[in-house]
Amino acid sequence: MIWNEKFECMAPAELKQVQSERLKKLAAYVYKNCKVYKDKFDKATVKPDKINSIDDIKRLPFTTKVDMRDNYPYGLFCMDQKDVKEIHVSSGTTGNPTLVGYTKDDLKLWSEVMARCLACAGAEPGDTVQNAYGYGLFTGGLGVHYGGLEMGLRIIPMSSGQTQRQLKIMQDFKPKIITCTPSYALYMAEEAKDMGIDPKNGNWKIGVFGAEPWTEKMRDEIEAVWNMLATDIYGLSEIIGPGVAQECPHKKGLHLFSDVFYPEIIDPDTGESVKEGQDGELVITTLTKQAIPLIRYRTRDLVSINCEKCKCGRTSPRISKIKGRTDDMIVVRGINVFPSQIEHVILGIEGTEPHYQIIVDRQQHHLDEVEVLVEVNSKMFSDEVKKLEELRRKIKKEIETVLSIGVKVTLVEPKTIERSMGKAKRVIDKRQI
Repeated sequence: MIWNEKFECMAPAELKQVQSERLKKLAAYVYKNCKVYKDKFDKATVKPDKINSIDDIKRLPFTTKVDMRDNYPYGLFCMDQKDVKEIHVSSGTTGNPTLVGYTKDDLKLWSEVMARCLACAGAEPGDTVQNAYGYGLFTGGLGVHYGGLEMGLRIIPMSSGQTQRQLKIMQDFKPKIITCTPSYALYMAEEAKDMGIDPKNGNWKIGVFGAEPWTEKMRDEIEAVWNMLATDIYGLSEIIGPGVAQECPHKKGLHLFSDVFYPEIIDPDTGESVKEGQDGELVITTLTKQAIPLIRYRTRDLVSINCEKCKCGRTSPRISKIKGRTDDMIVVRGINVFPSQIEHVILGIEGTEPHYQIIVDRQQHHLDEVEVLVEVNSKMFSDEVKKLEELRRKIKKEIETVLSIGVKVTLVEPKTIERSMGKAKRVIDKRQI
């Protein structure tokens, strides 16, 4: 079904008019209410009254994660704090996390776009959804929850983990829709078989999977083992959380709701637009958000875009699955991980060398596993085993505190990790993504 036919099926010329009106209001709004944007506009020598069409968006400056980090916590807010009703944070590079704030209207918007996503995947009012995305500061769980309420779904707020209980609830309450990371879906299937449960035999028909990169091969495996339609959802906390784009059952790209999230695809090196169908960096402008609207936010995600009308009837542009990143961030179990976070920990611990390597793999139970190789100095490596183990445990504990995920730490001898004349190869990602 189509949740909001007016906007999801709007004629291109009419949509452009809506986008233009909203961008004009947005430019004036941020210039008046946010010093950071006023300074950025002034530096770019552009005034809000010069923004009259969506085509003028190229005159506006980009926003990056650095802007969010440097103006933490409230520098990018355009509203008085008393009007901000909810706050979430996501992991950052080092130090400050990325803060996301919502007014009452922002929460309504989030509910609306997530309802669009669920409907796009095939949900209908009255369906039951088991939500196994994490609740809390992570935006995944509550995003799905709000969208489900807006749609009139029956929600089982399981959150992540407790796999055996997840499976029992699925057996007892018979949800039609499952929402979680794709790797967790495969892990649950393995656990189900160990419990004597056949994942194919159930009421579930649709999976809405996201928060980490995954392949068509992984989709095929999920669909085969669960006997369900596996759809991809895209979002990021800075923009709103989940709800930015969603696949329909045709699985020919993710419908991006461009009446509220205007997309551009640029060459990451030049900042210039690329042609439709070419790969480039996704840039998003939030046309209607109030608390922290973002103008031309560089997501660092590499995609292509297709603006043709879909067989499902939607005219909204479709982005491809994420094809890579322009920075060194990796996504592990829905958590953003930057090598610089690990480096920051290692450099603060005596006995280590400034050489490390992160190995990400997806082997056992289909869940992402992270191993961190850390060089220790020669004096420490020749020391007694007990002290080495204490050092390993200390590094592991501090990295896990920063990343909020479990890691394996392996101490290696000096000069073990390969050196490079250029940029050091910090990450080896063995996942088939």
